[in-house]
Amino acid sequence: MTVGTETDTRPSALCAADSHDLIRVHGARENNLKNVHVEIPKRRLTVFTGVSGSGKSSLVFDTIAAESQRLINETYSAFVQGFMPTLARPEVDVLDGLTTAILVDQQPMGTSPRSTVGTATDAGTLLRILFSRLAEPHIGSQKAFAFNVASADASGVLVVNGKKIEKGFSVVGGMCLRCEGMGAVSDIDPAQLFDDSKSLAGGAITVPGWKPDGWVVQTFTESGFLDPHKPIRDYTEQERHDFLDRDPVKIKVKGINTTYESLLARVRKSFLSKDKETLQPHIRAFVERAVAFSACPECHGTRLSATARSAEIDGVNIADACAMQISDLAAWIRGLTDPSVTTLLTVLGQTLDSFVRIGLGYLSLDRSSSTLSGGEAQRVKMVRHLGSALTDVTYVFDEPTVGLHPHDIQRMNELLLRLRDKGNTVLVVEHKPETIVIADHIVDLGPQAGTKGGEVVFEGTVEGLRASGTVTGRHLDDRASLKSSVRERTGVLKVRGANSHNLRDVDVDIPLGVLTVLTGVAGSGKSSLIHGSVAGRGGVVTVDQAPIKGSRRSNPATYTGMLESIRKTFAKVNGVKPALFSPNSEGACPTCKGAGVIYTDLAIMAGVATTCEECEGKRFQASVLQYRLEGRDISEVFAMPVAEAADFFRRGQARTPAAYALLDRLAEVGLGYLSLGQPLTTLSGGERQRLKLAGHMAGTGSVYILDEPTSGLHLADVEQLLALLDRLVDAGKSVIVVEHHQAVMAHADWIIDLGPGAGHDGGRIVFEGTPADLVATRPTLTGEHLAQYVGA
Repeated sequence: MTVGTETDTRPSALCAADSHDLIRVHGARENNLKNVHVEIPKRRLTVFTGVSGSGKSSLVFDTIAAESQRLINETYSAFVQGFMPTLARPEVDVLDGLTTAILVDQQPMGTSPRSTVGTATDAGTLLRILFSRLAEPHIGSQKAFAFNVASADASGVLVVNGKKIEKGFSVVGGMCLRCEGMGAVSDIDPAQLFDDSKSLAGGAITVPGWKPDGWVVQTFTESGFLDPHKPIRDYTEQERHDFLDRDPVKIKVKGINTTYESLLARVRKSFLSKDKETLQPHIRAFVERAVAFSACPECHGTRLSATARSAEIDGVNIADACAMQISDLAAWIRGLTDPSVTTLLTVLGQTLDSFVRIGLGYLSLDRSSSTLSGGEAQRVKMVRHLGSALTDVTYVFDEPTVGLHPHDIQRMNELLLRLRDKGNTVLVVEHKPETIVIADHIVDLGPQAGTKGGEVVFEGTVEGLRASGTVTGRHLDDRASLKSSVRERTGVLKVRGANSHNLRDVDVDIPLGVLTVLTGVAGSGKSSLIHGSVAGRGGVVTVDQAPIKGSRRSNPATYTGMLESIRKTFAKVNGVKPALFSPNSEGACPTCKGAGVIYTDLAIMAGVATTCEECEGKRFQASVLQYRLEGRDISEVFAMPVAEAADFFRRGQARTPAAYALLDRLAEVGLGYLSLGQPLTTLSGGERQRLKLAGHMAGTGSVYILDEPTSGLHLADVEQLLALLDRLVDAGKSVIVVEHHQAVMAHADWIIDLGPGAGHDGGRIVFEGTPADLVATRPTLTGEHLAQYVGA
């Protein structure tokens, strides 16, 4: 034993641990990837570029991030894993050097009407704790200020080791009991729920999906409370009460124990507990027809009880605080100096300042999560990670600049660099050159989209990309120029006194017959102006990026309606019924019911999809696949990219004019790489918008409103979009584009700029005129960035 010696614990300069500085991907084959090999440096900012559909998401999300998540799940106990989805290993030979991956994507933050910006982040919880400590009068713990917690008193008996112990408890919550914390109340018109001239057995109930022989209606007919053969108009007062308003009671229907609920209670439970915007179109139409929504008269839309609103800090109650613009709330928090909550105030202040730094200072904590755009939702998720103490993790971003004005992109770039400088690996899928040029490392995929993509065409620095000759490299420094002449308007669309949200009695004349671009920083009032005062007028077609309503079976072929004509062509050539060629009808695989995958949906775990072993993901019965059209079976047609399908159905035996016309429009809007059978749930916001636009192009609308159509577009595709917008205007349409991309601004005939800032600092028209005038005078932030873009 040696005494008094000292061991050198300093890390060796050549320590083996320091050699693990790369994420190695070898042989990636997910989706359209073609045996991709790539090495990504750790603790650096890597940007993945390439045309839409080239394989960026397949590499970053479906391979790297997916395998990281799968390996993390395997570290949990077998018991915990039993409640988690079983994730399949991605199609890849080698994945080495992975770290914990945190995904920050553009998926909606949930459709619960109870979810707000405050509940989706720590800000709401911290604010409730603050009020529970400082507010006067003191009304209880932080639950007393929570609109998702109701007040309750109860008592019962607790049995411990055979001894009965009387037990009572009470919960004091902040929920408004009138609206149950929803902020709105609904009045149902019973006349829209049933036809009182009919009996229950005769189909009196008119609620969508509730058929006379269905289970819901059977609970009424078999309950014993109602005569199933009597017209509803002949019900006694007691029967009408049992039908519409009776309290729940246990009954037995055909030997099965169940609960009888009145018609109004069932409608509320089935339809009104969900966000209306997430319902399928025919269900949403029914709800809009049968239900009238209004702000709760008890809480005035705040969701909080009178008790919760009675406690104040310096004259401000929690409802007032949640309704404040976040930038104002941050300033108010900084004005509080009570030493007992110094740490709490510091953390809350930092969280609110994070909102402001990433351009979301115009939001309020009571803003419903379902009303956020994809870009806003992504940036709200970022707030959770800004103050994180974690390092050496991998952050994965999906086009973080979506919805950002050029002025705000700089803030986003600073955030990405800050995450990198903390020792994290940052992977970004992006098209904007402003973000591409700050990358430490670039991976460019291509050379084209779909089956013609899936290869790494360049790896290296920004300078190397410029000299590489790839599509991205050639277009990286593209700059649209101002038009030498602009079109003359044919009329105006007048807006007077617009004051929705932050608009300040805006009066504006939107020119018709030209390409008009509506711009301004995020939160300046663009969407409020369009959706509050323009959309919904006669002849106006709004094409936004909202999710397309429908099931996971929906795809471009079913959404556009082209599948009908394709089925008929297959049927005519083969002499069989068209129904055989629908995955939702007679030809469907009996095992997966035509879905191609088997979905496992349980309340206690996330959904899991596995390829159907019976049809191997082809969706159809083997007997149906024997029928061919020009050598292709129907499953092969579903797998075709739009561009290839357009050529296939244009001539020969497969000639189908109706399908070709729709396919040609899909290619025209830049979706030539999508396969006909790709689920709509997998499309990005920009892809959804272009799919909707293709569907509307043959319509009768005279004014088209497009909401950021460049979202998800590669630099090379922006030129194609501008040509499409020109064709729409030249065909006699008026086109209004809400957009931040400078190329679209430069190409406009007329620009309307809102601002000057966001939230209550915006809501005014700060410029109207031609792009040339905006560049010449540079009166706004938009003018400065546009002038810089065109080199003026």
